Amino acid sequence: MSGERVERRLAAILAADIAGYSRLMGRDEAGTLARLRAHRRELIDPRLDEHKGRIVKTTGDGLLIEFPSVVEAVTCAVAVQRGMTERNIAVPEDQQIVFRVGINLGDIIIADDNDIHGDGVNVAARLEGIAEPGGICVSATVRDHIGDRLDLAFEDMGEQALKNIARPLRVYRIKHATAETTPAATPIASSAALALPDKPSIAVLPFQNMSGDPEQEYFADGMVEEITTAISRLPWLFVIARNSSFTYKGKPIDVKQVARELGVRYVLEGSVRKAANRVRITGQLIDAATGNHIWADRFDGALDDIFELQDRVASGVAGAIEPKLRQSEIERATRKPTASLDAYDLYLRGLAQVHRFTAESVGEAIRLLRQALVVDPSYPPAAALLGWCFRLRLIQGWGAVSQGDIAEAVRLARQASEAGRDDPDVIWQAAITLAYLAGESAFGAAIVDRALALNPNAANAWAVKGWMHALANQPEPAIDALAQARRLSPFDPLAYWNATGSAIAHIAARQFETALEWAERALHDQPRAAHAVRAKVVANAHLGRLDEARAALSQLLVMHPGLTIAGWKSTTPGISPEFIEIYETGLRLAGLPDG
Repeated sequence: MSGERVERRLAAILAADIAGYSRLMGRDEAGTLARLRAHRRELIDPRLDEHKGRIVKTTGDGLLIEFPSVVEAVTCAVAVQRGMTERNIAVPEDQQIVFRVGINLGDIIIADDNDIHGDGVNVAARLEGIAEPGGICVSATVRDHIGDRLDLAFEDMGEQALKNIARPLRVYRIKHATAETTPAATPIASSAALALPDKPSIAVLPFQNMSGDPEQEYFADGMVEEITTAISRLPWLFVIARNSSFTYKGKPIDVKQVARELGVRYVLEGSVRKAANRVRITGQLIDAATGNHIWADRFDGALDDIFELQDRVASGVAGAIEPKLRQSEIERATRKPTASLDAYDLYLRGLAQVHRFTAESVGEAIRLLRQALVVDPSYPPAAALLGWCFRLRLIQGWGAVSQGDIAEAVRLARQASEAGRDDPDVIWQAAITLAYLAGESAFGAAIVDRALALNPNAANAWAVKGWMHALANQPEPAIDALAQARRLSPFDPLAYWNATGSAIAHIAARQFETALEWAERALHDQPRAAHAVRAKVVANAHLGRLDEARAALSQLLVMHPGLTIAGWKSTTPGISPEFIEIYETGLRLAGLPDG
């Protein structure tokens, strides 16, 4: 055994490469190198000096950099990505240099030539490989060390199987790492540009057949047709017909030009690659005004049943991009001057406030939604969301909800369920109000089924269906429906609500250990969710863990001061007596007073 000493240390490792480098070099080698040198000199190297980064090595299109801390590494990466966005504004899209970045914190081995090796380096390189162009992916270790030190939003991408890494790793994406760029920064100059519709608009472009097999064209085309059909079921979207999108088949694609010619804000593009009996389908959603990638993913499967695979990918794409598009629209409305807000923009601002999930933000949401209904008294999304807000106030203990408020919410829910009877989002929100503020659970369940008939990919409608089964003391269909909701929208802003529904469904099944796991998951996503804490109280009490139940009850009473069993029961019209008994027993065992 060698006695040679190996130097190790803990370090933050940043790996970066240039998206489409071979294409850039093939098109203009000298110009690409000149632009890269200018970016290094004017942006990257000064940021590295500022944040104490050491370039370990460079390749033609990549950098490996060591930092003394994850805060310095992430701050530097965000500054560079934002700087690159600004520097690319005036550059033709086919000449833009765009970096992908991966960051990890790990143990590294120092070589004699100051090169570095080890799993810490390998993970950073793999994270860079799954990052979107212009994006930053970080390991869970980096996310944990950052904590609340930086004003950044991290999106949980779940566990990822990274090439040559033994175990799946939890990965986070830094949201909006690129600079916020308004449409005014990239003006549409063509006089032939179509006016944008009055709602979000999208074109699904022909997917590239990367298989080298012309016979697979039919599969790629069928995939696009299925995705277009699935997305067309979202009534709040304007979707370009397949025949128009397919005029671009086989042509070089300039996303911004396509968007101008078709009159859309968003473009979905992708590719299909077949090998033996396996197929990989990739997709990416682009905001054409800014060039930013909003979403990207890939789907793998066997070709044994082509049509089943097409259905699965289509529903997965539709479910995954819906919350991304909604968030992009919220951000657009938030930037819009208040003097030019219409009912739709006011609704989006109200929705953003609901997602903040505080007593104050829900109060502000109610104000904005009422304002939207002044602008357009028949606007179904605002009418339906208002009932959701009042229901939130009740279950969270966020101030008084008067009989007048409930009557207003129920009236608007009835109005919305009729006026918006072809909009699944409107229907599921109206269903909750009618089931649990008016006590009309059978009618609520019926209109949720209508929402799912209109759009089987409506993730939140599946979640509502699960909640309704759970509160009707029907745990098995509840668990199945909530699992379908998670599969359709794994990164939904309402993930905490889905997890709470799963906790409640398992309480109905008297599977209290599993219920606790789901309640904890919900509280990880949303620590202020009182209904998840309530589920934790009940599950612990039924397991005989009274100390844990009382501790959770103390937490609940901080959120909802003065809560009693009688007060809780007054908020439960439409819930089955059997389910109420399970909850009432658990709350009483934990020490909640009767009234």
